[in-house]
Amino acid sequence: MEEKNFDRVLGKKDVLALAFGAMIGWGWVILVGGWILKAGTLGAMSAFIIGGIMVIFVGLVYAELTAAMPECGGANVFSRRALGKNASFVCTWALILGYVGVVAFEACALPNVVEYLLPGFLKGYMYSVAGFDIYASWVAVGVVSSIIITAINYFGAKPAAVLQSVLTVAIAAVGIALICGSAFSGNIENTKPLFIDGIGGIMGVAIATPFMYVGFDVIPQAAEEINMPFNKIGKILILSIVMAVSWYALVIFSVSMTMKPWEMETSILVTADAMKFAFGGRQIAAQILIIAGLAGIVSSWNAFLMGGSRAIYSLAQAKMLPSFLAKLHPKYKTPTNAILLIGLCSCVAPFFGKVMLTCITNAGSFGIVIAYVLVSISFMVLRKKEPDMPRPYKLKNYKFIGSMAIILASLMLLLYSGAY
Repeated sequence: MEEKNFDRVLGKKDVLALAFGAMIGWGWVILVGGWILKAGTLGAMSAFIIGGIMVIFVGLVYAELTAAMPECGGANVFSRRALGKNASFVCTWALILGYVGVVAFEACALPNVVEYLLPGFLKGYMYSVAGFDIYASWVAVGVVSSIIITAINYFGAKPAAVLQSVLTVAIAAVGIALICGSAFSGNIENTKPLFIDGIGGIMGVAIATPFMYVGFDVIPQAAEEINMPFNKIGKILILSIVMAVSWYALVIFSVSMTMKPWEMETSILVTADAMKFAFGGRQIAAQILIIAGLAGIVSSWNAFLMGGSRAIYSLAQAKMLPSFLAKLHPKYKTPTNAILLIGLCSCVAPFFGKVMLTCITNAGSFGIVIAYVLVSISFMVLRKKEPDMPRPYKLKNYKFIGSMAIILASLMLLLYSGAY
């Protein structure tokens, strides 16, 4: 097993771009219409605020633990120190399921966007999966993209962070344009009905929010590569979550302002059409937003490949996975075999087509929330077991924050189990 020797190359802007870029991804382009039609405008916004509150409490827990134990692996390090190897194994694998799920999701989503942008793109019919036809051109885009993004991560954390910063700025610029355009061109009457199906509608959307918000916890996974004061890591982490909650709420409201419900029902990409309507029906506006969505796919993909590979590396370092997965490249200081393993998963995903998207989203969200519960419990245990541990970012009212993190994450698990 090789000695840990990561390079601390990630600055404040890199860390914020990694977390925020991972959270905003592509979901806001393809799923907003469904959220609004399921819960209503305010219902969908409320669902993301509720999910955001849960994630903020969990994020506060992560913030203290990351500053106190800035080691590669994040959740694995926290849970192993507090709860032992068995709980740590469950916690980390649950999180890895979520990370790899996002990577596979994006490998299927990217050719989907290319299909929308390039009519006639589908060539070379191969077979069908769950009623979805798989074409060679569709698979090729997913596989080639997987190889490129895997290679970028292989050659160092800094190149991946630079890519992330560029993509995140591009996404944010287009999102701000949508928000501003809807403010001038939208109609408040379009936002009705404000609620659909009451609490049931809100909870139906809220159950998807952990998968949308997962991304802030990429920061703890790469903690050994962060070059900034430990007490500031927690602040950046919380800022990224608040920005993501605001982003989703504003995008939902902007889309609702510019499109009527019946228009959403017949639209293929609701947010792209909302952008078109916000700018006087210009198709170029829709295409620009789709390109931003494409950047969102790559930003999430890039961040979760980085975070997932560090989580796998950490498990291997703890002798809970084969030692070859703990290999660190002597020059690039990246966990090369862990990166290649996740890259292989992303190459395989496109062969299953769109059916992967729903299956992976559900399984990944469930795993992510399991990890949140175990990390929150670890936080409370460590406060009791190791009260004198140096904590550069130390929470006040830790009992309330830790208890709320456990309760809210557990309630989210009940939603997934159908017990709500």
